[in-house]
Amino acid sequence: MHTIEKQIATELSARPEQVNAAIRLLDEGATVPFIARYRKEVTQGLDDAQLRTLESRLGYLRELEERRRTILGSIEEQGKLIPELARALAEADTKTRLEDLYLPYKPKRRTKGQMAIEAGLEPLADRLFGDPTRDPEQEAAAFLNIEAGIADTKAALDGARYILMERFAEQAPLLARLRDYLWHNATLRARVVAGKEQEGAKFKDYFEHDEPLHKAPSHRVLAMLRGRNEGVLNLALVAGDDENASPCEGIIAHQLGIQAQGRAADKWLQGVVSWTWKIKLSLQMETELIGQIRERAEEEAIKVFAMNLQDLLMAAPAGMRTTMGLDPGIRTGVKVAVVDATGKLVDTATIYPFEPKKQVEQSLKTLRDLCVKHKVELVSIGNGTASRETDRLTAELFKRYPEARAQQIVVSEAGASVYSASELASLEFPGLDVSLRGAVSIARRLQDPLAELVKIDPKSIGVGQYQHDVGQSQLARKLDAVVEDCVNAVGVDVNTASVPLLTRVSGLSQTLAQNIVAYRDEHGAFQSRQQLLKVSRLGPKAFEQCAGFLRIRGGSHPLDGSAVHPESYPVVERILARLQQQVETLLGNSSLLQSLRPADYTDERFGVPTVTDIIRELDKPGRDPRPEFKTATFKEGVEKISDLVPDMVLEGVVTNVTNFGAFVDVGVHQDGLVHISALTDRFIKDPREVVKAGDVVRVKVLEVDAPRKRISLTMRLDQQAGEAGERKSRGEAPRRAPTQGKMAKPARPASQGKSPAEHGAFGNAFAAAFAKARK
Repeated sequence: MHTIEKQIATELSARPEQVNAAIRLLDEGATVPFIARYRKEVTQGLDDAQLRTLESRLGYLRELEERRRTILGSIEEQGKLIPELARALAEADTKTRLEDLYLPYKPKRRTKGQMAIEAGLEPLADRLFGDPTRDPEQEAAAFLNIEAGIADTKAALDGARYILMERFAEQAPLLARLRDYLWHNATLRARVVAGKEQEGAKFKDYFEHDEPLHKAPSHRVLAMLRGRNEGVLNLALVAGDDENASPCEGIIAHQLGIQAQGRAADKWLQGVVSWTWKIKLSLQMETELIGQIRERAEEEAIKVFAMNLQDLLMAAPAGMRTTMGLDPGIRTGVKVAVVDATGKLVDTATIYPFEPKKQVEQSLKTLRDLCVKHKVELVSIGNGTASRETDRLTAELFKRYPEARAQQIVVSEAGASVYSASELASLEFPGLDVSLRGAVSIARRLQDPLAELVKIDPKSIGVGQYQHDVGQSQLARKLDAVVEDCVNAVGVDVNTASVPLLTRVSGLSQTLAQNIVAYRDEHGAFQSRQQLLKVSRLGPKAFEQCAGFLRIRGGSHPLDGSAVHPESYPVVERILARLQQQVETLLGNSSLLQSLRPADYTDERFGVPTVTDIIRELDKPGRDPRPEFKTATFKEGVEKISDLVPDMVLEGVVTNVTNFGAFVDVGVHQDGLVHISALTDRFIKDPREVVKAGDVVRVKVLEVDAPRKRISLTMRLDQQAGEAGERKSRGEAPRRAPTQGKMAKPARPASQGKSPAEHGAFGNAFAAAFAKARK
């Protein structure tokens, strides 16, 4: 454990005592949000990002330690655990290094090398390797054994070759050297499978594609791997230009001290080296390293998904206002749901304003009556098929019936259909048609995106990049952590929260969340945090973890509506006593609170960091960390991709951010791509330096490919065709355009109604398609 603490501390640039304290809290069942917020003195200030990394590394290193013990036990049972090997195993800091060292001792199937040893050929192998001046044929003649199948010198030498080959292939230092060389020097080569050209046209950019292994970006790696999985592409590692003599053979020979000096066995030993590489190690290394870049690409894709999900969950809420949700549809009609300020469903309808029924007047009257009856303040329109037509219908409604006027906003409906058909939705609305449940979700996600989106599997929200190609358990863990962090950063109103939202609160399981709602239904709204202890199975430990993140508005204790933890109320009482104030007059009194010195109110349990947080919270009790609500206004008359023309300037909403750019919804049912090079005039490595999901941005159309439903956009609104020359005249370095033929092709054809995640799959190819237009 001491080694683990020290290693994690080094990786986090923290002190071992900080790491030790955090590990102890995690082992006791504390959550990352709780530790980051309410145990700053214990961890001496480790933040949530450090704690998440610590939690992940702790799991990996503990698995490593468990495997180390197993390997040590296995080798010790074989009676082969010498001090040097034990020391090497103790120092191994990765699973790969550990397995390399274990390889010679690992139980394995009966190999040709083992059979050769059983036939008595090991002394022959040792002689030729130890003394290359010996003549192989002459030495082999002494080892003929008809009964063992060694009928001639060729069989004897082949057996000796297998013995050495297997011995060489199990040397950990050699494997590490080869792995390092290939990582930095090998080329990842993709080639189309013969006869798959038409079927795999979406992978055309990779039909003849070479790329340095260690430089291959995650989205291209995942595209190539998908092409291989679909039987369209062959992938291989290529080291050097001479296919008959890989430089890896030279590395093996050098590592083993095998040299061509004209001695009798030199040529034979060179043959052993060639066999070792071609038969034993080349495929092993290729499999391992492609697996390594796959893991790296998956980690990056998961990271992209997590950041987009966080941006989406932390998007600005429109607030608790009566909202009408419209789930657009043509043939099946527009589904309408009205929810009150608390999100409670109060009315539904289905209207048919479009073909084939085209009941425009009746539809407008229905909408007007609902708006007036329930005093609707917001209209939330899903951005799927017929959203612009529905948006236009709503505008006509307000024009014709001013008394029904409300603010209309088009929102992403990603995941609404998943929620509609879920068990949760059926429990929440048992008698409601599935299609109408989607309209409820669309309304609520405008009121409070976080509270509604937690009901949907994060993978279905549609802000990922190749999310279906990555490890699903790893993806789920990462996304669950993001949701947990977001929910606890915002806080939850215990008297209005749903079971799914409460389940994400620190310390609460689904059972406890259900028990809270059941208690609320039976006894009415909670009046204090202490009342939570009356909930079935919610004990002191769970209360400690959850209480600070639960809010009670208008309860018996003013601090229950804030992020001040009940355990810290004595600190507030000391402040009140010294200032001779009441809590009601202190809350929000910025001038007074800002004059306080946190050090004056510390004690043996609560230090300056916690007291500083308390004073900040008292200044703005229960503040929401999410930004102010604002919306994009789509351009009138631009409703489909054919309405777009180059140089048109539009307002839109960022729906997805990838490593190569950002996708923007401009209201034509098909997101456009702003390549990373077109996001800003300055050089950036990460698009998130400029935009995030949910941002309202202004873009200009560069190019439109209507048949393939691809739109190229720029946020550099002054970008012109002669830009490269202008940059040159200013003495600036030329802006690099994406290299033709090396950009990712779509993993599947883009189509109307696809999620932003599916747009992301073809985005880089899309960028390449318009590279010339940007020059």
